[in-house]
Amino acid sequence: MLQTVASTLIGVIVPLSVPVAAGALLARFRAWDTKPLLSLYLYVLSPAIIYDTLRNAHISLDELYSTIGFALVNLLLMWGVAIAAGRLARLDSAERAGLTLISTLTNSANYGLPLVLLAFGQLGLDKASVYVITQMILVNTVGVYFAARSQFSVQSAVKSVFALPAVYAAALAVFLKCFGLHLTAGLEQGISMVADAYSPVVLTILGAQMVKVGRPEAKQVKPAAFWAGTAIRLLLAPLIAFTALKLLGISGLLFSVLFIQASMPVAVNAVVLAERFDAAPGLVSKCIVWTTLASFLALPALIVIVQALS
Repeated sequence: MLQTVASTLIGVIVPLSVPVAAGALLARFRAWDTKPLLSLYLYVLSPAIIYDTLRNAHISLDELYSTIGFALVNLLLMWGVAIAAGRLARLDSAERAGLTLISTLTNSANYGLPLVLLAFGQLGLDKASVYVITQMILVNTVGVYFAARSQFSVQSAVKSVFALPAVYAAALAVFLKCFGLHLTAGLEQGISMVADAYSPVVLTILGAQMVKVGRPEAKQVKPAAFWAGTAIRLLLAPLIAFTALKLLGISGLLFSVLFIQASMPVAVNAVVLAERFDAAPGLVSKCIVWTTLASFLALPALIVIVQALS
């Protein structure tokens, strides 16, 4: 067992850690500004990999419905856990909002997609792409609601979803696939080339963001709030995902991919929402750093376990 985990750690996590470490070093010693690359990620790389993956994906309608259903069920379960934990820990309203973001928003795109590709291959990436699109929509609707219920606007949430280029890329890929149409060979090849750049670039950005996300106010975070968020993300999230997947009757490779995606550390963009709506950004940023670091050891073990069970 330990040998298998170590092998997975070396084969999956070590390759991912190289660009992450490079980004962290650039941010620490060169004061690297990631904003231009964030625009590249949002408007170029993300739409490209979503289009390229969905266009060539081997995924059935049943798997599509199962993925969306699981994303919604898991979201509701994690929301309930966050509410219960917030009450038990006697957190204030801002801390409860931050704990909800920690519990429900996972780093399924810029960390999850490269991880799934290395651990489960192209077929796993095909299945993960639907979950990532669903997560993008949830972050910009339900995520905003969680961060600022008093300021939540359905109109602004809908606008934020349709401002995502990846949504249009997914719609185009599905449309072409359903009607058996194609872009020109040159365009398809060009999009594939851009998609190939996704993993190294976004992992480098992730490393830089981890350094920058260590906010000064993180030092004043209540221990009860920090440990609640960390325990939910690292311990309860995999258990809840496993239970939900079993109850929904999901099995095989789709089970493995969704389980790992739902067990990812806290999404970096959770702190963006926390900052914007004053939802305990110090707590959120501290949990992002520590759950991401812990995931380098936890995820190889989870990958080995889920591969043995599926």
